[in-house]
Amino acid sequence: MKKIILTGGGSAGHVTPNLALIPELKRRGFEVLYVCSKDGMEREILEKEGVPYKTVTADKLRRYLSVKTLTAPIRIQHGYHEAIRLLRREKPDVIFAKGGYVSVPVVKAAKRLKIPTLLHESDLTPGLANKLCFQDVTFALCNFPETLDYLPAGKSFVSGCPIRESLKEGSREAGLAFTGLPGQKPVLLIIGGSLGSVYLNNKVRNNLNQLLERFEIVHLCRKGHLDESLSDRPGYVQYEYISEQMKDLFAMADLVLSRSGANAICELLYLKKPMLLVPLSKAASRGDQILNARSFEKQGFAVVMEEEEITDEKLLAAIYDLYDRREEFRTKMAESLQSDAVSFVCDKIGEAMKHA
Repeated sequence: MKKIILTGGGSAGHVTPNLALIPELKRRGFEVLYVCSKDGMEREILEKEGVPYKTVTADKLRRYLSVKTLTAPIRIQHGYHEAIRLLRREKPDVIFAKGGYVSVPVVKAAKRLKIPTLLHESDLTPGLANKLCFQDVTFALCNFPETLDYLPAGKSFVSGCPIRESLKEGSREAGLAFTGLPGQKPVLLIIGGSLGSVYLNNKVRNNLNQLLERFEIVHLCRKGHLDESLSDRPGYVQYEYISEQMKDLFAMADLVLSRSGANAICELLYLKKPMLLVPLSKAASRGDQILNARSFEKQGFAVVMEEEEITDEKLLAAIYDLYDRREEFRTKMAESLQSDAVSFVCDKIGEAMKHA
């Protein structure tokens, strides 16, 4: 049996695309092993999903001065040697890396051992860990056409983001039963990203009366950010976090108001959900969400509003306009080649093995 090692960690966004590949990889005859960091949050996800894994030492690549910055090279070098021993023992035929700091020692070790490797970049502009690895891989893949400008020529491709097939198995009826909403109006789903968004929470609640005139609302607002005064509001439900029923909430949603993390918006593209994106501002990030959102806007997949330009009136007008033009956005998303990333990536994995 062929063996593939998947790696990537540091956030759920580095793990879930890898998990999305596993069913198709197994159908194609691969044995799957995950390599993660010893203290990363990805271990909890892998254990919950029943994915076999091994660990190596990894450390964040910091751009600021601290004690950990000074000692990081030692831990990174240690992780590299651990990765070499692991790869020699496991003898994988190919490696797929999703990024994050744990990918660095694995990709570098694979290069030394001449194991074909693919690396996937989610955001429009590559993060530091991936920048260190691009020259070492067989193929580099990405979500956005603009990202090709940052990748090695001749071996880079737009693949889109691998998305879990189970997301398409949701049911509007199951979503309505779970939320208790009557389903008599279009459903607006609000998603603040994996860490929620206090900004979006406040904007939605400030305009709740007007929004409820036209929509029923499902609001994912982050742990500790429920507003108990709104718990009995007809047509409005709020949750700190949803996992199992997320596919049903997607199925019932007619449009989505969201931040613009790469994996989240690629899921919306996959499901062809009209989206209004409010990216995290540059003051609170490196600006990758703004670039992600503008790329989707340019491709006709989304409407974008940055925090600095939003007023209550503009926000309401944008939501109403998005709903009125929803079929226009669905048509554009249906034309996208980025929505079948699992098959594309698995094909490239097979192609990379021929380079060994």
